[in-house]
Amino acid sequence: MARDFAAVAGPEFRFRHMLMELELPLTPMEALSVEAIPEGAEWQYEPKWDGFRCVVRREGDEVELQSKAGQPLARYFPELVEAVREVKARQFVLDGEIAIPSGDGAFSFDALLQRIHPAASRIKKLAAETPAILIVFDLLADADGKSLLAMTLAERRERLERFAKAHLSPKGSLRLSPASTQLAEARQWLAKAGATLDGIIAKRRDLAYMSGERTAMQKIKNYRSADCVVGGFRYSKNGQVVGSLLLGLYDEAGLLNHVGFTSSIPVKERPSLTTKLEALIHPPGFTGSAPGGPSRWNGGKANEWQPLKPKLVVEVMFDHATGGRFRHGTKLLRWRPDKTPKQCTMEQLETKGGELMKLLR
Repeated sequence: MARDFAAVAGPEFRFRHMLMELELPLTPMEALSVEAIPEGAEWQYEPKWDGFRCVVRREGDEVELQSKAGQPLARYFPELVEAVREVKARQFVLDGEIAIPSGDGAFSFDALLQRIHPAASRIKKLAAETPAILIVFDLLADADGKSLLAMTLAERRERLERFAKAHLSPKGSLRLSPASTQLAEARQWLAKAGATLDGIIAKRRDLAYMSGERTAMQKIKNYRSADCVVGGFRYSKNGQVVGSLLLGLYDEAGLLNHVGFTSSIPVKERPSLTTKLEALIHPPGFTGSAPGGPSRWNGGKANEWQPLKPKLVVEVMFDHATGGRFRHGTKLLRWRPDKTPKQCTMEQLETKGGELMKLLR
């Protein structure tokens, strides 16, 4: 009886009926970190965009944006809500990444972070000044209201490309992410855009959309290294030995700016390193931007740091840099006594941003 009623009911009811399994929050597919690009005809490759993962659900004028953690994002990106409403298709579910283009043709993660603000007036201002785009890489329900979760990625990609051709613009707010089955092209993405791209994603073309699982998707980072001045350090939680090194790079004005940290110090080396560092304690440590001090938000005294004379240089491995800082913690590779501190400049973090936007054209 229910099936008969759905068959004769209006399109809105049928859409809701078919999207019961796609009601938000919907846990997106996750990716397993691997060191090498997987090879084989069953793999599809895509750029790994450095933004906010977002599932978009539209039913008529109702638009929902959901983060990877299941939180609503619509209030932070009103320009994307309007862009979704402007699509001719009245019903669909998309999986993608929210990003904010910067002036150099790359993307600004710092601009994204500024959007998570409680003041609606502030969000409205930023939406006008630095509008976001949604880079779409999967179609979970099509314009007919049909769930595609059970289809293989190869089938979903074909339908996504048809959807994009009919409804998305290469220069609009909603853009199709490129994809390829060619390993050579995946390697080119990783090498050419690796300075600003977060890496690449490999997905199994022969599997369905596996919500919340990591078996059908892998991510490969493009790691780089930089020589940095040790401008300070923090003690470990027990306060006895060094816990992390604070890293700095010199800008064109000759100021040493804090750019990140590394805590991957071998345990057996920490006592002797602590003695060495304590002999170099001397303010200011950093002459440009400096690490934040203790506060009720960052753990109080445990977050205090000791300034050092700019004498020591280390080489660290990092996966991504934005806004003149390492996005994540780094891995200590080696000490560089052969390098002078003044050789450690911000130029090491410079990127060719224009390569990223070209991938969307």
